[in-house]
Amino acid sequence: MDALILLGSFAVLFLLRMPVAYALGLSALIGAWWIDIPFDAVMIQVAGGVNKFSLLAIPFFVLAGAIMAEGGMSRRLVAFAAVLVGFVRGGLSLVNIMASTFFGAISGSSLADTASVGSVLIPEMEKKGYPRELAVTYIPAISLWLPSMVL
Repeated sequence: MDALILLGSFAVLFLLRMPVAYALGLSALIGAWWIDIPFDAVMIQVAGGVNKFSLLAIPFFVLAGAIMAEGGMSRRLVAFAAVLVGFVRGGLSLVNIMASTFFGAISGSSLADTASVGSVLIPEMEKKGYPRELAVTYIPAISLWLPSMVL
């Protein structure tokens, strides 16, 4: 019954078009209220889970990716990869793999890689005639998978 209250409250909040993060948090509070857990204990647990030094890396890696994208580093990496493999049939897809490899080795963050390389390659792939659906699914898929394999 407890799990039903938790999942049911999440489903209702989600169907009311509440953002997922808020719906998860509020459904957790509703579930804690249902099984009589004091809200002080819930808040202590939340603060303990968020108070991790390693969580600071996530926004800083995304910030580094945004800085590299705005500064032109990602365009230069894509141009370098295009020189290496751009002449091959389907070269932009290979350029994505090469640029993601380089960027993943530099930053170590797949999220920053997706943000910076995707902002350069998605419009370029559209200009070259690739379908938009292919570009917006292929680039994040490679960018999220490949840096984890490099490191």
